[in-house]
This record gives sequence, structure tokens and C-alpha cells, in this order.
Amino acid sequence: MKKITAIRGFKDILPDETTKWQSMEETARRIFANYGFREIRIPIMEKTDLFTRGIGETTDIVEKEMYTFVDRGEESLSLRPEATASIIRAVLEHNLQAANPILKLYTMGPMFRRERPQKGRFRQFHQIDAEVLGSEEPRVDAEVISLLMHLIQALGIDQVSLEINSLGCAACRPLFRDAIRSFLLVSAENLCPDCQRRLKTNPLRVFDCKVETCRQSLKNAPVITDYLCPDCKAHFDKVEENLTRLSLPFTVNPRMVRGLDYYTRTAFEVVTDLLGAQNAVAGGGRYDGLSEDLGGPHLPGIGFAIGCERLLSLLPEKADGTEPYLDVFIAALGEEAERFAFPLCQKFRERNIRTDMGPGGKGLKWLLRQADRTGARYTLIIGENELAGGTFILRDMKKGEQRTILSSQLEETIINNLRSEKRS
Repeated sequence: MKKITAIRGFKDILPDETTKWQSMEETARRIFANYGFREIRIPIMEKTDLFTRGIGETTDIVEKEMYTFVDRGEESLSLRPEATASIIRAVLEHNLQAANPILKLYTMGPMFRRERPQKGRFRQFHQIDAEVLGSEEPRVDAEVISLLMHLIQALGIDQVSLEINSLGCAACRPLFRDAIRSFLLVSAENLCPDCQRRLKTNPLRVFDCKVETCRQSLKNAPVITDYLCPDCKAHFDKVEENLTRLSLPFTVNPRMVRGLDYYTRTAFEVVTDLLGAQNAVAGGGRYDGLSEDLGGPHLPGIGFAIGCERLLSLLPEKADGTEPYLDVFIAALGEEAERFAFPLCQKFRERNIRTDMGPGGKGLKWLLRQADRTGARYTLIIGENELAGGTFILRDMKKGEQRTILSSQLEETIINNLRSEKRS
């Protein structure tokens, strides 16, 4: 019978990898709490209309990448390709803005896009997403960007840089869109088929293209910063001023656009040269009209999304290799020792000591190898002689040393050893 394997672009996250994921998520939760953010958990599936109205019908995500199907009730549903539209939907549906005019929310979890799998990109991928709703202040833009940089630096990633831009607003962006379309029409034959289509529907998407001929066609193209209205220009100047006040280095990239239609004014990306052509680790921007597009009141917002798989690929490797997941491994030798060890193992667990015991009928050499496989900090060796004498052998797996301790002192000795190591 043929073996069933995972769907292409969908990846198992194995036990040796999940320690990194947990560490990343714990760091994110801690830093979000420091900035006053609260977690929201949203469904992985939504009505397709949420994304066509929110993200934009002419975006690559909606046109080519969404996993969409009609359910038994003849309703079109889609696996979420991003989190922002879902968060706005949840806020409006539950009227969260009524209780708190400024909302700071974050979520973590899988997203789905049917694109070509490549390094750091999957069809099921994971994002850490943060949003601030209810404020149009440029200071909030700088705060959100500083949160993003703070988080990336807290994870030990330093080979990144921050790029910012303004995408204008409904008043000034149409002028820029017309200027880009007129500019590119002259050399439209040099554009790839996708960009020739984008030229008719949404010419700003051409800036996202990685095809070299399209990049060359944009060399002398107009830039959005030359078309900003006075309000957008003043807003962007304030964002730059606040980032400088926070001592955050940045580069203005006037050719940067974001792949979703809802963005307006401030846009930003964190990029690296370690990921090849797909160089963005995280990105975000302001979306002051999204709530109204989804049938809600005016609710300005700004946020970002971090690609977890890309982020993890940049994490520095730990010098000691696999992280331990046990504090104590109990090696019980013989039936009497096993009967004694089983409730002792449970007692340790209830005292928040990560503990496991080896299977019965195995020799000491096998059990010590198993303790090594688990990365246990200590191995507690219990045999018939130890039971009879009321003493046990505690082996320090890191130092390769062992000592005999009284059964009456066992729990406190292990707890004190683990506490002292956490403090040092």
C-alpha cells in the first residue's frame, strides 16, 4: 500500500523544532505585553467576501493564491491568507471598539496561500500579527515599527534593516497610479504577462515583481513620495521624526509597495540579504479605510505581520545543539524499583519538575543512552540495592559526575539544584 505523505507546501513541525517555535512565541508574548497588546484568536476559515473586499480583488492573493471552496450550504469560504481582515471583522462583529477606542491586538497562527513553495515560503505558513486600531497619530506608526524591531532584536537577529515609505491616500494615490500607468505603457512589451495584466488593473503591483525585465522597466519610473498630498507628506515627516527620536535607523524606499490594496500612508518592511530574492522578513503598514470597506465605522489602523518560518531560519544556532526537554530522567532497575519510581515520577511532575522514566526490563546502559537522547539534565538511578539502603544515585548528565543522596533529601536536592542553575 502506498505511503501517504504531507501535501506539497505543507510542513510538519517536528519535536526537535518546536522548542525554537515555543521560544519565539514566548518572546513575542512577553514583548507584546510590555507594549500593552492583548491576544485575539481568529478562525482559520472565513467567508471569501471578507478577503475580496478587504485585500482587493485584483491582488495576486485573491486572484491566484487563496484556497477557496463552496461548502454544502453553497457559500464560498476561504482559508485565511492573512490575519488583518479577520481581526477587523472580529472587532466589528463584537463591537470591541465601543469598550475601548484604542485597541492593541495580536495573534499567531497558520495562514494559507497556494503559491510556489521555496526557501522560507510554504502553502501553509505561520505569522505573528499585531494591530493597533483607533488612532491616526504618526507617533503610533513609529511605536508599531519600534515594537517590530524590538521583537526581532530580542530574538537575536541583527542582520536586518528597516525600510519605510508612504503610499499616500485616496486623494493623492490615484494621481500616482495614473503617472505609473502612463510611464509603463511606453515599454509595456518588456513587462512579464502578470505585469501587463497588472498595468490594466493595479499598476502599483508592478513594483512587487521580481522579474528582471520588469525591474529594469521601473528604473526611471516616478516615485510616490513626489505625489503625496500635504496631509500625507506631513504625516510621513512626523513618522520619520518619531523614528529618529527613538534612535531607530531606517531607509526611505520610495519604490516599496505592499501587496494588499487596503494599505494607505505609512508602509514598512524589515529586510535581509540572507534570504535571496524573497528578502522581506516582516512588513506592514497603515490601513485607515479597511473598516469602512468591511461595512464598519471609520476605524484607522496600523499593523504588521512576521513570517515565522523566515524568522526561524535567521535565528542563531545554539552552540550546545538540541535543547533539553527533561529535568530528570528516572532509570529504574527491576520491578520493585519501577513500582517505587512510578509515583515518584508523578510527584516530581506535580512540583513542576519535567520528568520521565524509562521502560521496564532495560539495563542501565540502555537507560543512560535514553536519558542522553532526551537531553535530561539529571538521571536518577534507582536499583534494588538503593531501595534497600534508602539512598539513590543522582547523575549530572552535563558534567558526567554522580553522587549518592538520601531518599529523604531527594526532592529538595533536585529542586535546589535546578533553581540554582536557573539563577546562574
